[in-house]
Amino acid sequence: MTKPAYRIALLATLLALLVVMLGAYTRLSHAGLGCPDWPGCYGFIGVPMSEHKQALAETRFPAAPVEVAKGWAEMIHRYFAGSLGLVILGLAIHALRNRHLPDQPLKLPVFLLGLVIVQAAFGMWTVTLKLWPQVVTAHLLGGFSTLSLLFLLTLRLSGKFAVLPDISQRTRRLAMLGLALVIGQIALGGWVSSNYAAVACVDLPTCHGQWWPNMDFANGFHLTQHIGPNYLGGQLDSDARTAIHMTHRIGAVLVTLTLLTLAWQLRAQGLPKLSLLLVLALLTQVSLGISNVLLHLPLAVAVAHNACGAGLLLCLVLINYRLRPVALPASSPAKRIASLPIKSLRTE
Repeated sequence: MTKPAYRIALLATLLALLVVMLGAYTRLSHAGLGCPDWPGCYGFIGVPMSEHKQALAETRFPAAPVEVAKGWAEMIHRYFAGSLGLVILGLAIHALRNRHLPDQPLKLPVFLLGLVIVQAAFGMWTVTLKLWPQVVTAHLLGGFSTLSLLFLLTLRLSGKFAVLPDISQRTRRLAMLGLALVIGQIALGGWVSSNYAAVACVDLPTCHGQWWPNMDFANGFHLTQHIGPNYLGGQLDSDARTAIHMTHRIGAVLVTLTLLTLAWQLRAQGLPKLSLLLVLALLTQVSLGISNVLLHLPLAVAVAHNACGAGLLLCLVLINYRLRPVALPASSPAKRIASLPIKSLRTE
């Protein structure tokens, strides 16, 4: 374990989690266009506070009057995201300088640096394209990807989690499926949020008092929709938003059944702590999702739902990391046999 790199990676992971939560708060408080330009705010490095600066700001952007609270929500998110980018840059430089060390990952820190640069571009497009749902959702997925990969890097640098060799292939495949489904559900959640469909249904378990209400899937998932003038508040009609919301609900049921099965398998394989961690994260997330509907999307609960979604994702990353297949040394007999051509293994 390279201790400095491990500590920096752990710090970056915690900072990434904070950035994800700040991004959720900015999005859910309708502050995504709190600053109509990028990377500054009305042409300033911070939110204009004085009367003179605010008058100048509204001259520059007459269609976007200054709202100080929303502006600071957006700028604080940018400040922390920029700080995260600098920390990731430090991790990449450290990895390049110490690439000769056997326990120092190189590809992952360099990839993370490229990813955070792409994230900055999506942050800019989120503003310049006026909260276009495709860009907002991609930006959200990029944030979750950065968080999960930083956590993976932290696990690799820690050297604390040994491979579990006696795990069945069925359990490993189920863990990978669970991770894929959680990623898909996060993407659906981003699409719900970016299209303002979270309160499209205000009752449970039905929607508008029906098990299968009127829904417009074609427009709800029209991914090539044109770039409109401003998507703040959403542009879709009720049936399209209902289709998005109901798809997210169906995805939640599928994820819940899969992860409960995985938790049962983990317990059967002698991993009760991982099983319990997964169940607690899942039940918390489901409870927050139900609360969002019944309480009509209170800001604190909605942000907590995003944070717990990130926690559930990290839980699946940890499980898959612990269940990864054993890497055999190149000199081992099993490795040599596995590398032989099939013909050479046949008996005469």
